[in-house]
Amino acid sequence: MTAQTSDVILERMMALHPKVIDLTLDRVWRLLAALDHPEQALPPVIHIAGTNGKGSTLAMLRAGLEAAGNRVHAYTSPHLARFHERIRLAGNLISEDALSAVLDECHAANGDQPITYFEITTCAALVAFARTAADFTLLEVGLGGRLDATNVVKHPALCVITPVSIDHESFLGDTLEKIAAEKAGIIKRGVPCVVGPQPDAALAVIEDTAARLGAPLITHGQHWHAWEERGRMVYQDETGLLDLPLPNLPGAHQIQNAGAALAALRHLQKGIDAYDAAMTRAQWPARMQRLHHGPLAQIAPQAELWLDGGHNPAAGQALAAHLASLQRRPTHLICGMLNTKDIGGYLRPLAAKTENLTAVPIPGEANTLPASETATAAQAAGMTADTADSVEDALAEIIAHTPHARVLICGSLYLAGRVLRENG
Repeated sequence: MTAQTSDVILERMMALHPKVIDLTLDRVWRLLAALDHPEQALPPVIHIAGTNGKGSTLAMLRAGLEAAGNRVHAYTSPHLARFHERIRLAGNLISEDALSAVLDECHAANGDQPITYFEITTCAALVAFARTAADFTLLEVGLGGRLDATNVVKHPALCVITPVSIDHESFLGDTLEKIAAEKAGIIKRGVPCVVGPQPDAALAVIEDTAARLGAPLITHGQHWHAWEERGRMVYQDETGLLDLPLPNLPGAHQIQNAGAALAALRHLQKGIDAYDAAMTRAQWPARMQRLHHGPLAQIAPQAELWLDGGHNPAAGQALAAHLASLQRRPTHLICGMLNTKDIGGYLRPLAAKTENLTAVPIPGEANTLPASETATAAQAAGMTADTADSVEDALAEIIAHTPHARVLICGSLYLAGRVLRENG
């Protein structure tokens, strides 16, 4: 098979449903039945939902489990550079031949019946996981939880719900309670669930759901605590205290993501090697990732370049807090966003931490917000704003005036993916 085979099949799959997102499990159950129910043959599943932090928590949990000698499957979305990033089989990204074969199988089993891209590719991942030996399967929810295509495992080993906040209102509801109810939809009868820090309204919904299903909760602030002290990560629960290195994923918000990962590892009775590795070995691109190489670094050799894919108000607050923690340096944003996001809510926390924002379109994305609209929203948020046709043009303009600037490329995982593809 050629290196392009999976791309051709994925392109065909995009045409199987007129909508990119159409939340229901009916089509998924139909295809899984045609595939002889791979979801029933998975290694023990840890299912992770939440608005922010679920990918970072999964990365830390995977690092910890692997350090404990476990073979771990992982399913994440969206991908940044290549689709293969979504499916990790027993520690390794799925090969091109294996991906093409399983996609082809799922496409043939589905025929021309309607099914969304995410639904059919999730089924493909489950088939690949069921056929490869491993000790754990980490499933990251794509959107919401209750009706997400990953929510097909009747009795996972553990569930995790990271912080819930407002996002995807057109699909999940326009209140925190409605969104939390969708996230809590992954909770299963009798299955323990680790709960990260939550607003009171969201926690109340999660607790009500768990009580109704008899699911034990392992809740931040009640059963576990995590904080930074003297440059160390401190975690405490009912069994004792851990003194660990800080998470290698940057940002103060990673302390609580690390805490959720540690709570899961403690529940699974892993040892100190797992806890230490969760802090020091996790890798999760486009989450305050430093760019040292590639064409952008060559354009701005004296600048400090960062990349982040966060795109909602909570992500904006986390970024602002991280920027505030860094050594003082003129800070400029290069920002591209989708028109489905709360751009004002994302940018307002960042206004006081930056010199200016240069707005760019996201290449190849039909739902990109025009640069002019992003700039207008930035000005409304209290920022000085300009526009540019591309990240490269924006960066060149910034360093022409401030060669030693700190430059953060931000606003969308799709923009981050484009940057990583071109600067890998």
